[in-house]
Amino acid sequence: MNYWLQRIGFAILSLLAVSALTFGAMNVLGDPLFNILGPIAGDTGNPESLAKIDAAKAEYHLDDPLPVRYVLWLGDFVRGDFGVQFSTDGQPPVSDLLKERIPRTLVLLVMAQTFAILMSIPWALWAASKANKPVDRGSTLMTFLLIAMPSFALGILLKYIFAIKLGWFPQTFRANDPFVDKFKSMILPAMTLALPAAAVYQRLLRTDLITTLQEDFILMARSKGVSRRGVLFKHALRPSLFSFITVFAINTGALIGGALVVEQIFIIPGLGSAITEAINREDFPVVLAIVMLIAFTFVLVNLIVDIIYTIIDPRVRR
Repeated sequence: MNYWLQRIGFAILSLLAVSALTFGAMNVLGDPLFNILGPIAGDTGNPESLAKIDAAKAEYHLDDPLPVRYVLWLGDFVRGDFGVQFSTDGQPPVSDLLKERIPRTLVLLVMAQTFAILMSIPWALWAASKANKPVDRGSTLMTFLLIAMPSFALGILLKYIFAIKLGWFPQTFRANDPFVDKFKSMILPAMTLALPAAAVYQRLLRTDLITTLQEDFILMARSKGVSRRGVLFKHALRPSLFSFITVFAINTGALIGGALVVEQIFIIPGLGSAITEAINREDFPVVLAIVMLIAFTFVLVNLIVDIIYTIIDPRVRR
C-alpha cells in the first residue's frame, strides 16, 4: 500500500509542477489581456474600450497576483472548466476543441504504439536468436537508420511512396470520410511514429534477451530438451521485458511530441496541430489544457507500467 501511495503522490506532485511552470511561463511571456480583447487592450483613452478592459480584468482576475490566478485556474481545471479560447471568434470553450481533437491524436498514438510492439518483439526475438550473425548485423544497421532519420523526413518518404506514387493510402486525413477511409489515412502517420519507436524497442529487447539467454535457468531449460523457440518465448522473453516496458512508457511522451510534426505532414487536425496554432496565437487556455492533458497521459501510462512491473515481478513493491 505504501508503494502505491508514494507513486500516486509523486504523480500528483509532477502534475502540479508541470501546471505551475506552464501557467507561469504563459503569463510571463505574453499579455493575456491583449489575447482576450485584441487591439482594444491598448486603447485606454476610449471610455468604451476602458470599460471592456476593466470587465475582462475582473472576469479573468488579471489584477490579482500570479499565484492567486494560478490557484483559481487550477480549481477550475480540476472541476473540468478549461476556460475559453481567447483567439477564436465568440471565445468558445476549450473543451469543445479538445472533444474534437483528442480522439484523432489518441487513435494515432494507440495505432503507433501497437504497430511498434507488433514489429519490435518478433524482430528482437529473431535478432537475439541469430546474435552477431550477418542477418543480425543487417538488422542493427536498419535500426540505426530508423532511429537517426527525422520523423518529418520519414513521414514525407512514406507519404511519397505509398500515398502519392502507389496510391495505397489517402494523402491527407478528412474528418467527413467514412470510418474505413479515416482508418486507412491514419496508417501512414502511425507508421511514421511506429518505425523509429520499434527500432528503439528492438535494440533494447534484443540486448536484454541476449543477456537473459546466458542465465543458468536458460541453460537448465535447454538441458531439459526445450526447443530454442520454447526457450525464447517461454523462458527468456518475460524477464527481458523490464527495459522494454520502461522505454515504452517514456517513449509515449516522445510520440506525443512526434505527433505534432506528423499531424502537420498528413494534415491531421489533432492535438499536435491545435497546440501549434495556440502557441502561435498565444492562446493561453488552449496551451495550458493540452499541456496538462499530455502530462496527465504520461503520468497515467507510467502508473500503468508500474502495475505491469508488479505483475511481472511482485518484488518491485518491496
